[in-house]
This record gives sequence, structure tokens and C-alpha cells, in this order.
Amino acid sequence: MTWIAPSIERREIPAAAGEREMLQRWLDFHRDTLLTKCAGLTAEQLVQASSPPSNLTLLGLVRHMTEVERSWFRRRFVGEDIGSPYITDDNIDADFDDLDPAAAEREFAAFRAEIEACDKAVADRGLDETFQGNQVTRNLRWIYVHMIEEYARHNGHADLLRERIDGVTGG
Repeated sequence: MTWIAPSIERREIPAAAGEREMLQRWLDFHRDTLLTKCAGLTAEQLVQASSPPSNLTLLGLVRHMTEVERSWFRRRFVGEDIGSPYITDDNIDADFDDLDPAAAEREFAAFRAEIEACDKAVADRGLDETFQGNQVTRNLRWIYVHMIEEYARHNGHADLLRERIDGVTGG
């Protein structure tokens, strides 16, 4: 049986909320948007580089965002000593490369598990808490804003990729 990326219910964004809730809900909305762009596609479609000459794919974006979530929230902010799920010294673009349609379902599960782990890792941490990286002091608030921006940019890419694969637009 061919695996199909599942449909999801995209979470609502409140019109008014406190800062932490607003940041979390916008981030959740963008996380859901990426999955929405993939919904209904086969694993083979998810690995299709549909906008040449770019090799960008929807599954590559899911893997990349798994990497980015882990990197900012767990490795950099919390300081967990965990490796990359994809990137190696030999291939810094492995999250976009080395795609296997047979692994698509597992990659989606890894994405969702990473989101859950990241949310849990920072749930009780303050937005003003800082960390040091690359000789720059940043706070958790910066990570939330950066992650929203990162998803927004890549969701634009996902829009184009999806339209080129099967003509679906919007959402």
C-alpha cells in the first residue's frame, strides 16, 4: 500500500493573546501549514524536485525543519548534547539530500516528535532567558520569532512546489 501524507487540522491563531501564547500559536500555525502543503501527496510526490533547477522538495523541507527545530530549541537554547538527525560533516545539506520515498512516513513522524520534544524542552522557560552562540547572546523570544520567519519563508517554497506537483494552491 502506498503511504499518503495525512491531512491535518491547522490550529487557529488567536486575535488577542499574551506574548508567549501568541508566539507559540503562530509557530504552531506555520508548522501545521507545512504539513498542510504535503497533505494528500504520495511519498514519491514528496521527493519530487518540481521546480528545476532547484533540487528542493517537500520532504526535504520537512527534514530541514526537523533539523532547524532541534538545532535552535534543544541544542542551542537548552544545551542538549544531541546530534543532527540528518546533517553530517560530509554533507551539510543532507536534510535536503539523500531522500528516500520509503522513509517518508518515518520522516513525518520524526518531524512531529521533534516538535513535541522542542515544545516540552522550552515549556517552562522564560522568553527573556538567554543563551550564547557564535559570540552572540540571544533569548528564547528571538528563537520564536526566527522560527516563525523560517517557516514562513519555507512555506512559500512549499506553495510553489505543491502547485508544480499537482496544481493545488492556497491554504
